[in-house]
Amino acid sequence: MIEAPHFSAAGAKKKTVALPPTLFDGTVNQNALHRAVVTYLANQRQGTHNTKTRSEVSGGNQKPWRQKGTGRARQGSIRSPQWRHGGVVFGPHPRDYRLAIPKKVRQLARKSAFNARAGEGALLVVDELAYASPKTKPLAELLEKLGAAGRKVLVLTAGGAHAHNVYLSGRNLPRVRVERFADATAYDVLWADVVVVEQPALEGPGAPAAATPGEEASDA
Repeated sequence: MIEAPHFSAAGAKKKTVALPPTLFDGTVNQNALHRAVVTYLANQRQGTHNTKTRSEVSGGNQKPWRQKGTGRARQGSIRSPQWRHGGVVFGPHPRDYRLAIPKKVRQLARKSAFNARAGEGALLVVDELAYASPKTKPLAELLEKLGAAGRKVLVLTAGGAHAHNVYLSGRNLPRVRVERFADATAYDVLWADVVVVEQPALEGPGAPAAATPGEEASDA
């Protein structure tokens, strides 16, 4: 059983809390993590880079000089690649960089990322952040008490009625991301130095479901 430090919404330290064994079982699959990160980063690329070939560069319809008798090398167009402002050879052109990843590999990578942070002691559990209105100050004070000030922090909410206020409270803080627990990807978890999770997120609808028979064997 893996445990994590537990804090109140104000930052007061409480007893450690046991993490759900369906997600926090100590599994850290490096291959799944690598594939998930590579897939995520590749899918962020727009692929709009483009260079012009010699057929796309304007001008150069005539030979710059006659074929023979000048003492210079023969040239057919000033838009050839060896000319300044000429076409580009083997340059980048628009393409789709998107990669696919099986659902079970993606789930295994997410579980591995959470287990890696929990094993490092970088996963903290806090009580529900019930902010009635967006307030950056209490969230900044909470992170400071948790020892996460100035570090890359991922705050995962349960997605309740106050989740939007928590998001608005954290978007002004540098190096802080606020997301729903159910929406966090393996890349998001690995990006953060400290992961702060609301306790209801581990118990609510976004919590990991119980493993079906044979599922763990297929993920291993």
